[in-house]
Amino acid sequence: MRVPPSARVALLLLIAACSNSGTGSTDTGVNPPVCATSFVNPIGNGADPWVVRSEGRYYSVESRDNGIFVYRSDTLTNLQKNGVKVWSPTSSGWNESDIWAPELHFIDGRWYIYYAAGRPGPPGLDAAFTDQRAGVLESTGTDPQGPYVDKGMLYTGDDVVGQTDNVWAIDLTAARINGQLYAVWSGWEQNRTTHVTPQHLYIARMSNPWTIVTSRVKISSPEEQWEIGPQLNLQEGPGFLVNGTNTFIVYSTRESFLPDYRLGLLRLTSPTADPLDPSSWTKSGPVFTGAPNDGVYGVGHASFTLSPDGAENWIVYHAKSLNAPGWDDRKVRTQKFTWNADGTPNFGRPTPTGTPVLVPSGQCR
Repeated sequence: MRVPPSARVALLLLIAACSNSGTGSTDTGVNPPVCATSFVNPIGNGADPWVVRSEGRYYSVESRDNGIFVYRSDTLTNLQKNGVKVWSPTSSGWNESDIWAPELHFIDGRWYIYYAAGRPGPPGLDAAFTDQRAGVLESTGTDPQGPYVDKGMLYTGDDVVGQTDNVWAIDLTAARINGQLYAVWSGWEQNRTTHVTPQHLYIARMSNPWTIVTSRVKISSPEEQWEIGPQLNLQEGPGFLVNGTNTFIVYSTRESFLPDYRLGLLRLTSPTADPLDPSSWTKSGPVFTGAPNDGVYGVGHASFTLSPDGAENWIVYHAKSLNAPGWDDRKVRTQKFTWNADGTPNFGRPTPTGTPVLVPSGQCR
C-alpha cells in the first residue's frame, strides 16, 4: 500500500509528538507514551548509523561538522534528538579530517567511541583517503554523551611489538567472545597511494578497549561473486551480532556509493572456536540487499538493537534513495528482523519507502 504525501506528513507529525511526550521506557518503570503506532522509513538523514540502547533510552552516534555527536532519544524511530558534540579533532593531528563511522560501546564501566579519521590527501580523487586509521575516545564517567578523552590511534598493522608501519584501517568495532575482548576492522593488506584498493576484514585481541596486543589476522576477503564490484572489491562496516551461543559478524560489501551495496555474514563455527583462526569463520550472503522497486538502494553499514520492551530485534541501517552513484542521498532506516531455524539472522527485505510500519513493541500504548 502507498500512502499519499499529505498522509505521510501527518503521520510524521504524530511520530514527532510521540518522541516528545515521555521517556517510553519500560526499563525505568515509566509507561510508554500515547502516540502513533506506526512510522515510515527512512527515519532520518545520514549514513553508518550506530545505535545503543541503555537504561531505557537509545543513543546514536554520528560524524558531522568535523566532529562526533552523540544523540539521546526515547524512541527508536526518531533517533536524531538531543545531540551533543562530544569531540573535535585538533587542526594538525593524525585524525584532523575525514572522520567516519563512529561506534559507541559500553565496556568495563566506561563508554568508548571507535572512529576512523586521517589527514587530507593529495590532489586527485583516487589519492584521497589514503591515511585513514582507527582511533578511540573514552568517557570520563558513565554518561554516553560525555565528556570524553582521546585515547589515540589503535595499532592495526603486522608488528604489534614494535608498533611500526601502521596500516590503513576503518570501521573498527569491538566485542567480547568467551570473555576475551577482540577488535575487528576493515583494512588494506598494505598501505597504498590510492584508495582504490581491496579492503579485507581483520581481527586482533585487545588487552583493554584502547590497546591491541596481537598482530592482525585476516579472516575474510571479498572473493565471492556477490562481493565483487565494478570499481572496488571491499568488505567494511563489520558489526557483531549474537544469538544465544551463535556469534556473527555482519559486514557491508560492494561499493558504498553504488546501488548494489549489501550485507554479508560471517559465523563463528562454534562457541569454543578460536576467533583468531580464519578457519573458524564461515561466510554466507548476501543476507540483505536493496529493493529498487520500493525506492531502496545500496543497503549497508548496520547496527542492531532491541525494542523498548526487549521483545523484538531491530536492524538500523542506511540506504541510498537514488539509483545514481553518490553518497549524499543516504538515509537512515530501521526495521524488525527475526531468526532462521539455524540461528542465523533473517533480515527479510527493506521496508518500502513511505509505507507505514508498526513501531517497536513497547514504544507506544
